[in-house]
Formats: sequence, structure tokens, C-alpha cells
Amino acid sequence: MAINLEKGQKIDLKKSGGESLTNFCVGVNWGGIEKKGFLGLSKSIQNVDLDLSCILIDGDKKLVDHLYSPLYKLEALQQFGLPKGKLLTADGAMKHTGDDLEGDKGGDDGLDNEIITVDLTRINPAVTQIFFFLNNAGREDFSQIPYAKIRMYEGTPAKVDAVFASYNVSAESQYSGKTSIIMAKLYKIDGGWKFSAIGDPTSDSFLGQTAQKILKAYV
Repeated sequence: MAINLEKGQKIDLKKSGGESLTNFCVGVNWGGIEKKGFLGLSKSIQNVDLDLSCILIDGDKKLVDHLYSPLYKLEALQQFGLPKGKLLTADGAMKHTGDDLEGDKGGDDGLDNEIITVDLTRINPAVTQIFFFLNNAGREDFSQIPYAKIRMYEGTPAKVDAVFASYNVSAESQYSGKTSIIMAKLYKIDGGWKFSAIGDPTSDSFLGQTAQKILKAYV
């Protein structure tokens, strides 16, 4: 049975049989915003462009790799000391499915909109922390978005075999008025990996602000 995480909760990456979870997907799911027309006689769906990103940190608390949308302008990223976006880590251990610009339409389809696949056996040995965060490229805050959930599961971006853990980030009042969330981190301790549900909302309007905040206050 999947673990329903709470803010601040830490878990071992161990399956029910005791074996380590090393290959999995970290996915985020969200919906477009339904808007009703005059007298409620019609409705439309407003696209929501959330961006799932991650940064990889070494033991010296320095940024060593990253995954985020290549659509971000390099000039804006460089103001925060960040390189151009990409969808594959240098070691090939993590891959991003790419930017979803809309969100689900017509309700939750059961699949995540943006997904990062992870193979912990191939992660650069220098990496000790991997932070996952979510930014809204639009202006809506999380109280307006029908749902936003992060989960870890075994399978592929197109098929969920078994959900290991999930965290509903939009179900709490603290996300009202917020446009980005430092969602979670994988961290290495005593040679093994653990997962922590951070769930801290921020008012950042740009990915660079969130990455800088993580580097200054979370590593």
C-alpha cells in the first residue's frame, strides 16, 4: 500500500519485501482551471503551466547538476548563477519528460503531467541531496489549481505499476497565495537514500529564485 506522506515526513526507500527502491519515477500531477461562463451556461478550461524541476547537490553543498525546462531563457537563469535547462543529467541517471504547458483537462487522468525518472544506482557518487520543486509559469496560486500532487512510483512515464509514496501538496491552506513549492528531497545517509516531504510554499515568480533559496537555506 502506498505511503500517504505528510509535510516534513521522512521515509526509507524500502519496499514491503525489504529490498531497496532504486528505480522509480517522481511525478507531479495537476489540472487546468475550470471557468464558468455567463449564468453558468458554458465553461472553459484555463491552461496551467507548472514546472517540475530538480537540482543535485554534492557534499560541499554545491550545485553539480540539474533538470529543468530548456524553455527558460538563459539570460534570466544566469542572473541566479544557473546554466541552461536540460532534460537529462550528466550521469544519465535522471531524465525529465519535458514541459507540460496545460495540465489535465476533463479531470484527473491518473497519469502525471511532468515526470522525472530516477536510477539511484547510476547517480554521480558526489551527489548527496536531490531537491524537487515546482514553479508556476503563470500567475495562478495553488489555491486556484484543482489539484497538485507529487508521488513516487515504480513503472514508466506512461504506466504506473505500483505507487510507493504520494504527497498532496494542494490540500492545505498554506498554499493559498503561493506560486512555487519546494516539494521534497532525496538525500543520502550512511550509504543509502531516504526521501523527505518538505512541502514549503514560496511566493517566487521564477525558478531561479527557488533554486537560490534552496542553496541558501535548505542544503
